[in-house]
Amino acid sequence: MTPKKILRRPGPSDSQPDWGHNLPPLLRRLYAARGVTSDEQLSYTLKHLASPMELQGIDRAVQLLATAIIEKQSVMVLGDFDADGATSTAVAMLGLGMLGLERVDFRVPSRFADGYGLTPGIVERLKEEGALPDLLVTVDNGIAAIEGVRAAKDLGINVVVTDHHLAGEVLPDADAIVNPNQPGCPFLSKHAAGVGVMFYVLTALRKHLRELDKLPVPEPNLGSLLDLVALGTVADVVPLDHNNRIFVEQGLRRIRQGEARPGILALLEVAGRDHTEISSTDLGFVVGPRLNAAGRLDDMSVGIACLLADSRDEAMRLARELDTFNRERRTIEKDMKAQAQDLLASMSLDLEGLPWGLALFDTDWHQGVIGILAARIREQTHRPTIAFAPDENGIDIKGSARSIPGLHIRDVLAVVDARHPGMMKKYGGHAMAAGMTMLRDDLDAFSEAFDRAVRDTLRAEDLEAAITTDGPLNPDELHLDTATLLKRAGPWGQHFPEPLFDGNFRVVSQRIVGENHLKLVLQPEDGGGIIDGIAFNTGPEVPDYTRTGARVVYKPDANTFRGRTNLQLLIDYLEPLE
Repeated sequence: MTPKKILRRPGPSDSQPDWGHNLPPLLRRLYAARGVTSDEQLSYTLKHLASPMELQGIDRAVQLLATAIIEKQSVMVLGDFDADGATSTAVAMLGLGMLGLERVDFRVPSRFADGYGLTPGIVERLKEEGALPDLLVTVDNGIAAIEGVRAAKDLGINVVVTDHHLAGEVLPDADAIVNPNQPGCPFLSKHAAGVGVMFYVLTALRKHLRELDKLPVPEPNLGSLLDLVALGTVADVVPLDHNNRIFVEQGLRRIRQGEARPGILALLEVAGRDHTEISSTDLGFVVGPRLNAAGRLDDMSVGIACLLADSRDEAMRLARELDTFNRERRTIEKDMKAQAQDLLASMSLDLEGLPWGLALFDTDWHQGVIGILAARIREQTHRPTIAFAPDENGIDIKGSARSIPGLHIRDVLAVVDARHPGMMKKYGGHAMAAGMTMLRDDLDAFSEAFDRAVRDTLRAEDLEAAITTDGPLNPDELHLDTATLLKRAGPWGQHFPEPLFDGNFRVVSQRIVGENHLKLVLQPEDGGGIIDGIAFNTGPEVPDYTRTGARVVYKPDANTFRGRTNLQLLIDYLEPLE
């Protein structure tokens, strides 16, 4: 494992909140350390959601959608090829249908043929197919689609943009834009995922139709879509502010009760997960990757079809297909990671000799997996990383960037663009992830410019890998009940991190299992019983911790084996004590 500094999250202040109900001391400590200042922030009822009417542009969007329903116009939903885009598309399709729209279809750009978002090429293809709609609604994209919106408008199509990505200096000339991150929008939850924005549009539309006395009878329950909203929110790794935690918790409750879409239940089943026991972590690491695999390797329409499936049999057929894609994705990713490690080794095995900002390219890399590859290399080197793959035209390359704490990757790309106008044909993204397209011949110049922009932003100490924990658990807290308590105390996620603890342990025994995973038997140094632990993907070459003992960073987990459930520590990091 790459050496890391172990930092401890600051403990709660002396003036802790008055929670108003009986919380275990451990949860009081964890919540306070995550900035919870009131009992209301732990209430995840729908009444605490921010009002959709605070979203700038939502009134006009609702008027256009209501007209489409009443006048039986045709609507085309244009999605995106990741899990947020897929769930946003499914929520739009299902929700608009529930609210009475009869003529609605969807399209998803091809990652390989079309690139990201609404483009003039997609509009032209719709024209050639005789499929031009009266109204085009983008979900999880559109805020940067200047040319695509213009092409649609030139053909007389009304356009509603729903998005959550950061806006550029120029906005598209759409008929309505709903995006909490557009200039001047007062909506408080700036971290809403694309699927959350679309859900808000639907709730405002339902209110408007109710006032017009145009709602179907019985009135549709949009709450039935919250499982999809939860999945897209977690899978897109947006910060889980209070508003997003409400979405996720409400969706998890539906899934645990078996009231989710057949496609979500099927994806959990093919992954061997019990839907009655799932957490937000399962959405992010089990369901999300299988859904994303379709957009990475083939066509996200398969993933959307799975989410839209009404029968269990159809959902299972599509979920198995997505599971196959995911296995293929893992194989491709493994090979690409090995190539990237060889490339890094050829540059320098010494981290001090590496650029501060890494830009890596290989002609054999796959466009659909470069984002995952960039994340893996970032984890290994603790440097902002961009992985590039060749475009189909043989002239351009497409990059996917992943950042480290303290570096807003889109802002760094904006610096590069300002210093070298036109070097990147297009770019966009968030604080921690971004994408760009450029000429292959410009890679060397870009690599130098990117490294310089990173050096101008970071300090040397920012490149030291660190892991932040909640400190130790007491011996009387190291038991199965704690694992169960923590699992249900979420939802945990980005900016509301799942609890992580550290402590010193005597290592009673260790062995490699499954060729790559380290299985340990541990005993707390300050007393207590024997505990199992496992560290995944360590590789076969590990120190002999039985001689030295280990400082272990871990999450308590419930492990069921042969009908018995015991405490097991899921180990994120460990190092010898000597």
